[in-house]
Amino acid sequence: MSGDWISPFLDAQAAELNAARNTLLAYGRDLQDCAGWLAARGRAFDDATREDLEAYLIHLDAQGMARATRARRLSALKQLYRFAYEEGLRADNPAIQIKGPGRDKKLPQTLSMDEVERLLAAAEKQGRGAGDRLRNSCLIQMLYATGMRVTELVSLPVSAARGNPELLLIMGKGSKERMVPLSPPARAALIAWLAHRDVEQEVARVEHGTPPSRFLFPSRGKSGHLTRVRFFTLIKEIAVAAGISPETVTPHTLRHAFATHLLQNGADLRAIQTLLGHADIATTEIYTHVLDERLKALVLDNHPLAKP
Repeated sequence: MSGDWISPFLDAQAAELNAARNTLLAYGRDLQDCAGWLAARGRAFDDATREDLEAYLIHLDAQGMARATRARRLSALKQLYRFAYEEGLRADNPAIQIKGPGRDKKLPQTLSMDEVERLLAAAEKQGRGAGDRLRNSCLIQMLYATGMRVTELVSLPVSAARGNPELLLIMGKGSKERMVPLSPPARAALIAWLAHRDVEQEVARVEHGTPPSRFLFPSRGKSGHLTRVRFFTLIKEIAVAAGISPETVTPHTLRHAFATHLLQNGADLRAIQTLLGHADIATTEIYTHVLDERLKALVLDNHPLAKP
């Protein structure tokens, strides 16, 4: 069956392009969905036509699927068929000329400096015990100080945090490393959490024979570290405690705030690109539009001639 294409395709993406695990999982889900839709119509990847694939995209649109999601589904199909063509699984590529819906040009949601300060203050008090509060404060301080992706943060090895570092070495997408500086408040939060964490780890080792975790934010779950889902829940709880709508706060919102606030205070766009780990500066340039929108709102709200 042509459904078997998915596994070797994902293996090739992992081996040749160093695709991140979350990227591979997304590709797998998207392609399985299309495979199921084709199978219900007596088709499969090896005999699907361009018309079949376009009908699938029309089906997604009719289901009310977001434009960005449809664009991602088509991207996965294009890459699958390019792989199949190069591997000789098909003599043609039915997806090559299909044009995608494009992406909604939404500006990234961000937070004001005042809101970030309230989040940081709330994180210090949010948690069932001293350990939770130290961990939560460290998480929010480090996320805002570095602009890390949430996966990079929760899976950070404890070895990267030893020795009171002024710079952190981060393993980003595609196994690309980058250095990011830590602010004094983030370093203080890190030192406090690390001291508590090490005591807890030693107690667990002595009393239960539990081997020490290699992660800065350990967990008893399968991954061995705090999960993205749990952190997502945590940051919502901290937002509520800070008096901020939880709908406007996610781990990625703090990443956007990091970049926007740097730009507002005169940082170079290339430097921000490096700190965020963006492969293409065009991705970083979206923050200039965020700043443009804020400046426009500032003029419209405050300039005497702008008022009706």
